[in-house]
Amino acid sequence: MVAREVARRRTFAIISHPDAGKSTMTEALALHARMISEAGAIHGKAGRRSTVSDWMEMEKARGISVSSTALQFNYRLDKTSSGVDEVNVINLVDTPGHADFSEDTYRVLTAVDAAVMLIDAAKGLEPQTLKLFQVCRHRGIPIITIVNKWDRPGRTPLELIDEISDRIGLTPTPLYFPVGIAGDFRGLLDRRTGKYIHFTRTAGGATIAPEELIEPEDALAREEDDWTTAVEESELLSEMGQDHDQEMFLAGQTSPMIFASAVLNFGVRQLLQALIELAPPPTGREAIDHTVREVTDAFSAVVFKVQAGMDSSHRDRLAYMRIVSGEFERGMVVTHAQTGKPFATKYAQAVFGRDRSTVDTAYPGDVVGLVNAMALAPGDTLYSGPKVQFPPIPSFAPEHFSVCRAESAGKYKQFRKAIDQLDSEGVVQVLRNDIRGDASPVLAAVGPMQFEVVTARMKTEFGVETSFQGLPYQLARRTDAESVDELNRQRGVEVFTRSDGALLALVSDKWRLQYIEKEHGDLTLEPLVAAAD
Repeated sequence: MVAREVARRRTFAIISHPDAGKSTMTEALALHARMISEAGAIHGKAGRRSTVSDWMEMEKARGISVSSTALQFNYRLDKTSSGVDEVNVINLVDTPGHADFSEDTYRVLTAVDAAVMLIDAAKGLEPQTLKLFQVCRHRGIPIITIVNKWDRPGRTPLELIDEISDRIGLTPTPLYFPVGIAGDFRGLLDRRTGKYIHFTRTAGGATIAPEELIEPEDALAREEDDWTTAVEESELLSEMGQDHDQEMFLAGQTSPMIFASAVLNFGVRQLLQALIELAPPPTGREAIDHTVREVTDAFSAVVFKVQAGMDSSHRDRLAYMRIVSGEFERGMVVTHAQTGKPFATKYAQAVFGRDRSTVDTAYPGDVVGLVNAMALAPGDTLYSGPKVQFPPIPSFAPEHFSVCRAESAGKYKQFRKAIDQLDSEGVVQVLRNDIRGDASPVLAAVGPMQFEVVTARMKTEFGVETSFQGLPYQLARRTDAESVDELNRQRGVEVFTRSDGALLALVSDKWRLQYIEKEHGDLTLEPLVAAAD
């Protein structure tokens, strides 16, 4: 049973530079799976609905995603040659695009088996795109590349393909080639069949775009030079060896590519088809003792995100877990590996944006939300049967530091509760020392927009107005108890204890760090994981 369920599951993340269309593509995929009847088109614009995956008020106001969300839906492929309908379970995790939230994106990438990278047709590879490609490569995650916004003016297909090959060493192998230049999107040449898929626009892109499958001869008569150009450039790619090879794709050497327009719903069905046919199903995971927990072994799961504030009427807290092995049944009592304590799973839910439904059973690859999981944190392991613990998710090296205070002394209790809540979710890192005390903790972040999220959530969820005072530090290094006294005597250095017990030395700048390392080589100053790693 477990093996069969695993085979029909695909778990992937959508990643890209900000404003490349991730949330719009997420909604387009849900539309094609008929989970929603009408798409919200471009979110964050006056008079338009926000997408289902963007539920925070800050996201709706700015038109960007600042928090990862998980969506699960079934998708039925066309009947197979045997005449049997094939239904696949899609677990899709939409991620923040802004670089300030790259730590949240990194956590998501520990929970998926493949990634869909969106690239803006006009902008090509952008800084955050490059970073995310490297993270995927480091983790061995195969990538399907989508050149989005082909309905707008942009660069040529071959130019974009060459840029990806030259700058990151990943060879694109287009499955479908665009007919019509960027800004004049007619349809797609299916490079495997040679046929033409013609799309028809719908009003505002709110519904699924009708497709017409046309034979090559008729396509030539209909599209003339545009069809000839597409065929010739496709043949050129074949001569260069840029046809899809499944082994090279899974090895991270090539990337199947599709040209699309999420806002018009062009190329979306083709993406779903490629995910099901090419993306790998869930596989076993290596534990900290280097054994592998296979998908058919007893139940185990990894918590990759904790999120509160999704339901203002209940103020509950949701821990997202990716099931690694075995069958999950709601109500089962499992073991929390970090504490050794039992954990009851009575309240388990599937998540579709902000909407939820009860989950009774789930399998490897599925993302399940555990409600009011106060004891769980990102990176924690849950299991039944033989003990297992998976490697923790590393925290990124913060680069921005601010003292956070409650504007009203009467709100201190709520303030303390809010800080602990946001810390446990991984929204920010919370640092304390004896000199500053608990009333004025130091918040550490990868990017300054994280402080804006803290401000907004403190106010809306806890009724606490806060103020921030920036600190003159640029670097954080892990240290030890033996080094603390000497480091605190150094100018431009302050040592704190992070909530996980780690000792962090904050340093004013790289020149001060170089001086200390030169003059006090016996002190412990270890780098943390950088956001660009």
